[in-house]
Amino acid sequence: MGAADKWLLPLITVAFISLTLFLSALSGLSASTALFARLPPPSYVRRGAAAPPAFAYLLAGGRGDGRRLLRLLLAVYHPRNQYLLHLSADAPDPERAELAAAVARALPAASAFGNVDVVGRPAAGTPMGSSGLAATLRAAAALLRLDAEWDWFVTLHAADYPLVTQDDLIHVFSSVPRHLNFIDHTSDIGWKEGQRVQPVIVDAGIYLAGRNQFFQATQKRDTPDGFKFFTGSPWVILNRRFIEYCIFGWENLPRTLLMYFTNVMLPLEGYFHSVACNSDFRNSTVNNDLRYMVWDDPPQMEPRFLDSTHYDEIVNSGVPFARKFQEKEHLLDKIDEKILRRWRHRPVPGAWCTGRNRWFSDPCSQWSNVNIVRPGPQAEKFRRYMDRILEESKSSNSSCAQ
Repeated sequence: MGAADKWLLPLITVAFISLTLFLSALSGLSASTALFARLPPPSYVRRGAAAPPAFAYLLAGGRGDGRRLLRLLLAVYHPRNQYLLHLSADAPDPERAELAAAVARALPAASAFGNVDVVGRPAAGTPMGSSGLAATLRAAAALLRLDAEWDWFVTLHAADYPLVTQDDLIHVFSSVPRHLNFIDHTSDIGWKEGQRVQPVIVDAGIYLAGRNQFFQATQKRDTPDGFKFFTGSPWVILNRRFIEYCIFGWENLPRTLLMYFTNVMLPLEGYFHSVACNSDFRNSTVNNDLRYMVWDDPPQMEPRFLDSTHYDEIVNSGVPFARKFQEKEHLLDKIDEKILRRWRHRPVPGAWCTGRNRWFSDPCSQWSNVNIVRPGPQAEKFRRYMDRILEESKSSNSSCAQ
């Protein structure tokens, strides 16, 4: 055994134990981990199967992404939903505090409904390694603790942006079976087997504060035969029951795969996919991540940045979210103006907003019934897109057979 490998097993063990303890500690999550005081939601927010669906959003970014996360929050805000904002550990505490203060200033409804929180003790922002998976599972568990009645968990990055209003999203998802998960996935791992599946890495961000790199072993491990490996997009929309399965693990599968994916290079591209397709959730998985992206040919690690030349394609796609955008991209302003009807520094207006729309007055500073929605023109395009992918999903016995 070489000198570089002598520390590998202890570090793998430490990394896994740290990740397990990290997730287990969620049971002790308190209001001190968030920068917003918890307030009981108004009694007139209806939840359950007979009510419109609600979403739990994880909005994540790194150092310098505070303003982007605020803009993204304003673009996807609705009083019925729950939001958790996560600036990774490389962001300074003052940036986190300023983000929380900016949310309070821009969103009076957030204080009234108590549905926006900022993570006070963030995870590392290591690009490769298990930090991202740990942060996502931790956020999902926190959102379950903060409000256990939402229907779908949505992950968005600071470089993402919506292409529909929340009224549009809620309206279309009202006719979608709530047991469905939207995960772009495939078992045809191809070249990824040698470059993503078999390499063994240790994420330094799991066990060393402030570290944002990883260590890679000189040797590789065999592709697992105890379960079928699936890979795909790291951006997902997952139903609450599946999230509970991953967090509480009433079977061994989620824990077993968590142990394995702790040392995978890009675990967010395979963990939820493999858990879903190796469990009873395989028949409730739609092979689509509901994101608009443009890739190079051959595709690189990340999709291309979107700009104004993509606007017509975006509008006609019917997809609810797109990535990725640069911070000051003019296309974002055009989406705000033409699609979302959002004024600068304000949330997207919806049926819940009852104030007057003036340059000096935010209509969403006053509200009434948050259980009704007013879909716009983009909702019909989204509905047609949703109907098509659901029909395609029904036509196959299981997308996980791929």
